Amino acid sequence: MFVFRVLVSLLIFETLVFGVPVVFDEGDGDGYPDYDTFKTLELLGDRIFGEPRPSSGTSVSQWTPTSDVFPEELGEYHEGDILHPYPSGRNGLRAKSSRWPNKTIPYEISPYMRGADRQMIQEAIDEFHKHTCIKFKERRESDFDYVYFTNGNTGCWSSVGRIGGRQEINLQTPGCTSQRGTVIHEMLHAVGFMHEQNRPDRDKYVIINYQNIESGKESNFDKAQTETVDNQGIGYDYHSVMHYSGNAFSRNGRPTIEPKTRGVTMGQRKALSKKDIQKVQKMYKCRKGNKHPSTFDD
Repeated sequence: MFVFRVLVSLLIFETLVFGVPVVFDEGDGDGYPDYDTFKTLELLGDRIFGEPRPSSGTSVSQWTPTSDVFPEELGEYHEGDILHPYPSGRNGLRAKSSRWPNKTIPYEISPYMRGADRQMIQEAIDEFHKHTCIKFKERRESDFDYVYFTNGNTGCWSSVGRIGGRQEINLQTPGCTSQRGTVIHEMLHAVGFMHEQNRPDRDKYVIINYQNIESGKESNFDKAQTETVDNQGIGYDYHSVMHYSGNAFSRNGRPTIEPKTRGVTMGQRKALSKKDIQKVQKMYKCRKGNKHPSTFDD
C-alpha cells in the first residue's frame, strides 16, 4: 500500500499560474484540497522566501501616479512583489501552496488601514464578486487560513496561492492603494496567479531588452518552464492586471519590455481584464454565464 501511494503521488502533476489556471490535486473530497507543491515555486527555490524590507518601502514612498512603472515593480522581492515569509518551526524550506477551498477566501483588514484605503480594498473585492465566483468573506475565528490586508512600510507584496494560516497582503499607503488595479494585482497573487510576461510563450508576444534591465534584476524576467504551466487555451494578455509595465526594472529609463503588436498598452491597473476573468473562472471551475463580463476594453 505504501509503495502504491508513493507511485500515485509521483504521478500527480501540479502547475502554477502565469496568467493561466493551476492544475490541482482535488484532495480527499472534504472540500479542502490537499496542499499542492507548485513545481514552479520549487524551481524558484529560495528566491521567493525572505522578510519584508523597509528599503522596498522607501522606493514605494517615492512613487507617484505619474511614474512610468507600477508601485509593485519597485520592491526588492522576487519579480518585485512576490514574497513568501520564512516559515517558522520547520526544518528547511519548501514552497507549498494550493487553491482556496470552496472558492472562498476569508480576509481581515488591519485596524491601521482606514478610510480611503479600506474603500479601495472593498472596491477590489467587489470586482472579484462581480466578475468571478471567488468570494472574499470577513474572517471568523474558526477560519485558520486567511489573508490579512496590512499597510507596513515595506512596499506592495503578497504570497502566491493559499499557503496556510495567516498570510499577508501588504499594501503600503498611499502608493499601493492609489490604484484599484494594484490591490487587485496583489489579491490575484493570493488567488494563485503569477505575472503574465513570465509565461513560457511570451517571446512570441514581447521583446525583453536585457541591456536596459537593472543589474541583478534579470531573473525577474525568467520564463516559466513549459511543463509547469497549462495555458487552458487562453492566449497572451497584454492588458492583464498581472502584466508588467514596459519600463519595469529599467536601469536607464528605456523600455525593458516591448510588445510585438504595435499600438498596444502593456499592463493596466484599472480592473480585471476579460482574460483575467476567464482564467480565474477556469482555475476555480466557476459556472459559465453567471457573472458580468469585464467593462475594461481589452
